[in-house]
Amino acid sequence: MKLHWPSQAAEWTEALPVGNGRLGAMVFGGAGRSRVQVNDATVWSGTADGPSRALADVLAAGAGPERLEEVRSAIFSGDLERATQLLMSFEGPYSQTFLPYVDLWITLPEGESHGRTLDLNTGVVTERLTIDGAKVVRRVWASETALCVEITGAVPLDVELTTPLREVSRDGLFLVVDIPVDSAPKHEPQVDAPVYGSGERGTVTAKISHDDRWLLTLTSTTTTESLWAGKRHGDHMTLMDACDVRFGDLPDVVDVPELLQGKDEQLTASVLFAFGRYLLVSSSRPGAPPANLQGIWNGELRPAWSSNYTININTQMNYWAAEVTGLAECHEPLLQLLEKLAVTGAEVARSLYGARGWVAHHNTDAWGWALPVGMGHGAVSWALWQMGGAWLVQHAWDQFDFARTWSTLERAWPLLRGCAEFCLDWLVEGLDGYLDTCPSTSPENWFLDSGGEPQALTWSVTMDVVLIRAVFERTLALALASGRADPLLAEISAALPRLRPIPVFDGRIGEWVADLPEEDPTHRHMSHLVSVYPLGQIVAGTPLGDAAVEVLDRRGNGAMGWSWAWKMALRARLSDGETVRSLLSEASQAFTGDRHRDAPFDGSEWGGLLPNLFSTHPPFQIDGNYGFTAALAEVVVQSHTGVIDILPALPSGWSHGSARGLRCRGGLAIDVSWESGEVVVRVRRLSGDAAEVVPVSIGGEITEVVVSDVVEVRGRVSC
Repeated sequence: MKLHWPSQAAEWTEALPVGNGRLGAMVFGGAGRSRVQVNDATVWSGTADGPSRALADVLAAGAGPERLEEVRSAIFSGDLERATQLLMSFEGPYSQTFLPYVDLWITLPEGESHGRTLDLNTGVVTERLTIDGAKVVRRVWASETALCVEITGAVPLDVELTTPLREVSRDGLFLVVDIPVDSAPKHEPQVDAPVYGSGERGTVTAKISHDDRWLLTLTSTTTTESLWAGKRHGDHMTLMDACDVRFGDLPDVVDVPELLQGKDEQLTASVLFAFGRYLLVSSSRPGAPPANLQGIWNGELRPAWSSNYTININTQMNYWAAEVTGLAECHEPLLQLLEKLAVTGAEVARSLYGARGWVAHHNTDAWGWALPVGMGHGAVSWALWQMGGAWLVQHAWDQFDFARTWSTLERAWPLLRGCAEFCLDWLVEGLDGYLDTCPSTSPENWFLDSGGEPQALTWSVTMDVVLIRAVFERTLALALASGRADPLLAEISAALPRLRPIPVFDGRIGEWVADLPEEDPTHRHMSHLVSVYPLGQIVAGTPLGDAAVEVLDRRGNGAMGWSWAWKMALRARLSDGETVRSLLSEASQAFTGDRHRDAPFDGSEWGGLLPNLFSTHPPFQIDGNYGFTAALAEVVVQSHTGVIDILPALPSGWSHGSARGLRCRGGLAIDVSWESGEVVVRVRRLSGDAAEVVPVSIGGEITEVVVSDVVEVRGRVSC
C-alpha cells in the first residue's frame, strides 16, 4: 500500500513518519531548506535512580502501610474527604519525558515539490521535485542502524544539524548533547522544564557520500541504550508482509486528502489497518523502549502527558494489535518494560503498601517508574490507581496465549505470579464477606455522592475485580500448563471465589460497587468493560454481554481517537458490525479544529485524523491509530472463546475482501477471503507438533477441523 500527499508539509502534523524502532523521523519535504525531525527512542529525561529517590521521599513524608490502613478505615466509614487527603501523600512527583533529539536540515535550491509518497511495505518516503528544470528524487527511510536520505539528480546540497537540547560539542556533522535530568509534564506548569545536570548524553553523527547520488546517513548512540538489551532484528518488509487485511478494492496509490473526505469507508478501513501496523513496526522493536503516547515521534520539549506511558488504557492499546496481526516481535519491548516494572514495582509494593509482588499505577517511563504520580495534588481519580500492573501484565499472557510455546510460558510465569502476589495482599476483608480492593477508583471517572458532590474513592470498582480475576485465572492456567506446584496457587484458588461478581444495575454493567450516579454519563473511558475487550471474560449473546451493550448505548459513540478505537473493539466483540462502521466513520473524519491546542476532556472538541493520518484528541496520541488496527482485526476474526470465529462483526455492504496472516490463540494463523457471502478460510498451525481439533465458526455454523499443518473450511456469512 502506498499513501500519497500532493504537497510538502507546512507543519509537524503534516510530516510523514519513518522509523526502525530506535530512530524515528518526521519527513517534511520540499525544495529549499527542508526539515527532518529526528527522535531516538532512548532519549528520555531522568536518571536510573530517579524512581528509588522519589519513593524514599514519599516514605519520608509519612506514606506507607500504616497510613494505608487509615485510608481504608476512612473509606469504609464513608469519610471520603479524609481518605482523599491521606492518599495524596502517597503521590510522588511525575514520570519522565520522551524528548525530541535533533533536526536534520537539508538545503537544496528552490524548486517545486510534486508531493510525497509513503510506501508502507518498504517504509520509504519518496518525494519528486523539479529544480532548475531538472528532475530530483529524494527518498527517506530508516534502515536497521541509521536514518537514510538519498537524493538523485544533479543538485547542490547543504546539510545542518540542530538540537532543542543542550549542546555539549560539535564538529561538523558530529554532535554531542546533554539529556535533561528532569522534565515535568505540561500539566505541572509551576515546575521548570527541562532541568539539566549530571545526566545522560547522546551523540549524533551524519555522514554524506556522493557518487552519482547524494546519500546521507544519520546514526545515534546514547549512554542509556545499554539499559535495553536485545538486538534489533527483523527487517521492515518482513514484518509488514506477515499480515494483510483488505476490505473491498484497493487502488495502487491512495490519495490521502481524498481519503479524508470519507467517501469510501472500506478503503478507509483498509488504510487504517495497514497504517497502524506500519506505525508499530516503525516504533517498537527489540533493543529499544516500547512505543509511547506518540510512538517514537515527538517534536516538543514539553509534550502532552510527557509523551510517556499512561497505563490505565493508552499503553495497552498500543499493543492490542501486536499478536493478532503477526507482530509478536514488536511486542517484545513492552514485555521488557514489564520486566523492569517487576523490579522497581516490587520495592514500591513492599515499602508503600506492605505487600508482596510488584505494583504499577497510572504512569511509567523508560526508567520503570512504579510510584503514583501527582506531586501531592493530582486527583485521586487517576493518580491513585494500583491496577496498572494488573492490566499491563495481561500482555505477558497474550504473548503466551497466541504462541503457546515454552519460552513464552516461562517468560509470562514470573510476571503474572508476582502480580498475583500483590493482588492477594492488596485484597482486604470487605464489609459483607467478599474480598475487596480498597482504595479503589475507576480510572479518570467520578461518581456523585448523596450530596451531589463528585467523588472517586470507593472499594472494588468493577475494573479492579475483573483485572484481578484475570490475573488469578491466568496464573493458575500457566501453572497447569507448566506442571508447576507452587504454594501461591492455593492462596489464589481460595481467593478467587471470594471476589465480587460483576454488578448489573438497571440492565447495565455497573462501574462501581454500588449503583452510583455518574458525574459524566458519556465518559470517554470504558473501564468497566475491560472484561469484554480485551480480556474476553464477557461474550456476546449472554446476559452480561447484553448488559455491556446497554453501557455502550448509554455512553454514546463520540469521543476522541483512542476512545473511538476502544468502542470499535468492544462493539466488534459484541457482534455489532453496524456500530463499528459508524464509529469508524466518526473517527476517520479529518480534524478541522486547532491542531496546536490541547482540547478539553469533555468531548466538546472530538478529534479525528490529522493530515498525516495521525489520530488526535487533540493533541496527537498514537494509541488511536494502533487501536483502529486491533478493532478492525476483531471484525475479521476472534478466538478468545476457544472458537475461531470468522467475520463475526462484518458491516453490511462490505461484501468482499481478504485477510492473510491474522493470528489466533493456540499458535494458529488464518487466511480468509469472502465474496458475496461465500467464505473460504485456511487455518495454519504455527507452533506445536501435534494435530489438534479446532472449532471454526462461519456465519454461526461451527465446523470442527483437525489442524496439523493447513486445513481449508468453507461457509457463508450475511454481508
